[in-house]
Amino acid sequence: MIAAGVALSACGSDDGTGTTPTTQPLPTVTADAALAAMVPDAIKADGKITAGVEATYPPAEFLAEDGKTVIGFDPDLFKAVAAKLGLTVEFQQSTFGDIIPGVGTGKYEAGVSAFTINKDRIQQANMVSYFNAGTQWATKKGNPAGVSIDEPCGKRIAVQKDTVQVDDITVRSTACTSAGKPAVTIDPYPGQDAAANAVVSGKDDAMLADSPVIAYAVQQSNGQLEKLGDIYDSAPYGYVVKKSDMQFAQAIQKATQALIDDGSYKKILDAWNVGDGAIKTSEINPA
Repeated sequence: MIAAGVALSACGSDDGTGTTPTTQPLPTVTADAALAAMVPDAIKADGKITAGVEATYPPAEFLAEDGKTVIGFDPDLFKAVAAKLGLTVEFQQSTFGDIIPGVGTGKYEAGVSAFTINKDRIQQANMVSYFNAGTQWATKKGNPAGVSIDEPCGKRIAVQKDTVQVDDITVRSTACTSAGKPAVTIDPYPGQDAAANAVVSGKDDAMLADSPVIAYAVQQSNGQLEKLGDIYDSAPYGYVVKKSDMQFAQAIQKATQALIDDGSYKKILDAWNVGDGAIKTSEINPA
């Protein structure tokens, strides 16, 4: 296994939800014996990493046309990380809020689902940085409801459950009521696809999500959605590893850095048109 090269491919067709995966070929990644030796025996025993994922967040992670295969820049990049460690990946679908607890209990050996690194999450798990993203908003074309990011008071706002954007919109709603204005009606959805559909249908006035997700949703909406405002609160994404397993976190960090250094990392991001989120240095639990 250590000597084998693993060819990665981001391919597929429209999945029926307005999301079209890339068809660009991705680099071949060869295992590094020294890095593979860092992987704990319990994890490499079956030759694979079991990773929890919530696959409704294009272009980070979503389902291919078959309704089963997890695709996106997150799975493509993590498959490359695993290949560098001489392993494959088995993605297991979960709800977003259950992944970090699942890593903690050992249900998953890693969490790969566009997790923004923050202090609360670092208290629960080790997090290995691999991408940088911020928050952005989107509305229906022309912003017919007249949504203001600074004062979304009285508006209906869609957001995915358990994301940092839930905290963001909650703070904004509190500011509205503190100023004697109507609260925001916050509509939390289990998946980002449902949030986007709610805005397109007019049920909700706007949505906020990670910047690459908003960019992709707007691109794929056939003119039905548009961005609102600029990107803000940029922060790194992190792979989630059990808090007690620093050795595995270090192996993932070094494999990620090796991909950054040899250029494979940037090629994978560019294949999904998210190269602007590239980082130069992968870190464990960055402050």
